[in-house]
Amino acid sequence: MAKIIVEGGVPLNGEVWISGAKNAVLPILSATLLADGPCVIGNVPHL
Repeated sequence: MAKIIVEGGVPLNGEVWISGAKNAVLPILSATLLADGPCVIGNVPHL
């Protein structure tokens, strides 16, 4: 699995395109729990 290391105090924002595979979606779903605002996830299977 790829890693992104973020350093600094600047808030993150933007869009990320992921594959529609179930195994790629599960870590992203758990990461949305850490977000302060809304998260929109598309092109994924209904789990």
